[in-house]
Amino acid sequence: MVTVTVPEDDGDDEEPDAPADAVVRESHKMQSLLASIGETMGFRIWLPKQDRGPVLTDWTPATPDALLNTLPLNYDEATLKTIEQIDVLWLKGRSIARAFEVEHTTAVYSGILRMADLLALQPNMDIRLHIVAPEARKEKVFTEIRRPVFTLLDRGPLYEQCTFLSYDSLRALSGHQHLEYMSDRVLEEYAEEAE
Repeated sequence: MVTVTVPEDDGDDEEPDAPADAVVRESHKMQSLLASIGETMGFRIWLPKQDRGPVLTDWTPATPDALLNTLPLNYDEATLKTIEQIDVLWLKGRSIARAFEVEHTTAVYSGILRMADLLALQPNMDIRLHIVAPEARKEKVFTEIRRPVFTLLDRGPLYEQCTFLSYDSLRALSGHQHLEYMSDRVLEEYAEEAE
């Protein structure tokens, strides 16, 4: 039995001038934007149960089955508990196509650890992974994702599996006029890789 845990946030990376509720709203807005983009592209969306209320104030699914209530996956309990906590998932049928962790104020390693845990528990999964954060946090994300411990995964280094998407890039993508006709591969034009 594998127990998946994420270290407590030490608070060092929080924005000192931003009120807590404004910070929370910004991360939920990014989750809402990801959900909206994914639904427009034809994906079904998973959100962690604890985030649904705030996210659904900004995103209203166009169809009743766009937001999944349960994940249609056959994995062990440890894997499912990890997957269920990822900020946004895009699914096609019974397969996860993309996983997104939004890192606004928490230490960026919490989302990166969830991604690494997922790959360690299920090394044969073919999921595109993304850390979504403000542009100012990009170097912090890249520093964390290149840690030696994340290079030892069966599928290879995490920095080869997981990209960075800035808030600005996500907003630009969401404003694309023909989003509903695009493949999710368009994300590769907006995502940045750790070098």
